[in-house]
Amino acid sequence: MTIKIDKKIVSYNLVTEEDKAKALEAKIQEDNAKVIQLGEPLSRPDKLVGNTYKIKTPVTEHALYITINDVVMNEGTAQEHRRPFEIFINSKNMEHFQWIVALTRVMSAVFRKGGDVTFLVEELKSVFEPSGGYFKKGGKFVPSLVAEIGEVVEQHLQEIGMLKKPGLDEHQQKLVAEKKAEYLEKHAKSGEEANDEGFPKGAQLCKKCNTKAAIIMDGCLTCLNCGESKCG
Repeated sequence: MTIKIDKKIVSYNLVTEEDKAKALEAKIQEDNAKVIQLGEPLSRPDKLVGNTYKIKTPVTEHALYITINDVVMNEGTAQEHRRPFEIFINSKNMEHFQWIVALTRVMSAVFRKGGDVTFLVEELKSVFEPSGGYFKKGGKFVPSLVAEIGEVVEQHLQEIGMLKKPGLDEHQQKLVAEKKAEYLEKHAKSGEEANDEGFPKGAQLCKKCNTKAAIIMDGCLTCLNCGESKCG
């Protein structure tokens, strides 16, 4: 490429191989500075705080009790917060014992390593059971037992502030409630009944919240649980 010089040349420099090497080294240091390094593994304090969650699924005879213990970081300062340190799952059912122990040990190791651990939620929730999932109380579809464990981890991370709780604002909740009441009132006259969760029995599965609450309303497939709407 030709560059036209309009001004008088008063000085010049030649780029040497040494200059090129220094420029390359500076670029490498700049790129390394952008890399997010994981912290050192957290050491276990003598006392931990945590929560225990109970889940009962149709695929297990006995309930599972999931305990997630947290370590308090920067205690006594304005930056004080909790982060997960270890997880245990206990049940009378020994059928899944081997892989549950392996799973909890790996997850605990990730917790102790530090850094962003929220990615575990999506990884667990994306696991599908080859034989098909199940519906839990409330009409929500769960693709696998592992996915339900992921939902518990998500709930815990939301409670300690590591994840933002999803949901509708006050006005959206009011609108969805009005739409639900309007639909149920209209179809109650024709003898159509609601299911145990309060949604129409013929409702479809909502792809956003995985709940059988999506119905055709005003020409649009509308979820009476989360408000998701899609027109055909």
